[in-house]
Amino acid sequence: MNEMSLPYHLILPSLISILVLGIIGLKRKVLFANRNRKWFWISVTVFFGIYLLIVGGATVVDISAELALQKFDLNGDGFFSREEITPEQEEAMRNVISDTGRNISFMTGLIFSGIMAFFVFIFGRISWNIKRTAQVLK
Repeated sequence: MNEMSLPYHLILPSLISILVLGIIGLKRKVLFANRNRKWFWISVTVFFGIYLLIVGGATVVDISAELALQKFDLNGDGFFSREEITPEQEEAMRNVISDTGRNISFMTGLIFSGIMAFFVFIFGRISWNIKRTAQVLK
């Protein structure tokens, strides 16, 4: 194959997640200083961290599957001739073609990351409220 098609629907969310996590990392002293919003920013960090793991992992798997398939295109024309088709090439082709899970990982990653961040936020706020209430009662 002459060119490899990059999965932009996976690369862009990965880059956005890296950018947001970088900004949160740079501004962490300001963002986490406010006690009322601390758990919000922790949950945002958890959201983008988990989302990056899901979508970034799918991106790496997708690119590596395409690279593995390109190794079997011996003459570099982008097509597989009779001599190039082997059981290993068919397995590599199957790995590239059966990519539904990788292609929708940006949507399922949003759902899963959102649920995890929600629970982190709720449990964090509950524990913070219990701790604050215990300090007031003393």
